[in-house]
Amino acid sequence: MRRPTPPYSGTAAAAAAGDPVRRRLVSLAALLTLGLLLLVATSLARAAGTEKATFAGGCFWCVEADFDKVPGVLGTTSGYIGGTVADPTYKQVSGNKTGHAEAVEITYDPARVSYAQLLEKFWRSIDPTTVDRQFCDAGSPYRSAIFTHDAAQLAAAQASLRALEKSKPFKEAIVTQIVPASTFYPAEAYHQDYYKKNSLRYQYYRKSCGREARLEQLWGKAQP
Repeated sequence: MRRPTPPYSGTAAAAAAGDPVRRRLVSLAALLTLGLLLLVATSLARAAGTEKATFAGGCFWCVEADFDKVPGVLGTTSGYIGGTVADPTYKQVSGNKTGHAEAVEITYDPARVSYAQLLEKFWRSIDPTTVDRQFCDAGSPYRSAIFTHDAAQLAAAQASLRALEKSKPFKEAIVTQIVPASTFYPAEAYHQDYYKKNSLRYQYYRKSCGREARLEQLWGKAQP
């Protein structure tokens, strides 16, 4: 049996069809909806092709600056990880009150840069020989650590450590931690991209903290 035509498809539909303004609005709404769907699909596709790595190497301003230069790294976020307090502040963390380490969460494209390559960059961007200290910054928030996100990252980090222990150009023992990643809390907005927003202050801090001098002492002048 043929279904009766809904009431709207009669007079009201004819009026809508004959109204050019309404037709344009309907077309615009359809285009906006399509554009939104395409944007969401593109974002999901990009996210599906990315992975995360989390490293603690002392001052997160410096770690962020170092990894932003690596081809294949899509973004970096300074923050706190490895502690016991939810949503910690910089004042709490730097005051050794939460157990967190300053760290950087890295989003990268594994088709362009591998996790093993990021590990190589990490080792040569830190001093792996000091406990609860990186350069001029002392205390547990400045410990060096690799926070692994899955079994593959754990295996890669452990293999990287074993290889480095055989090839390291210094005598001191490596004390960098390799631990499972816990909740990562992004740091306050003023810490993000600090090296870009406050370039002169950042450069002064990095030099006066002795970071470059110690890295050259440990690894030589050629840095990856």
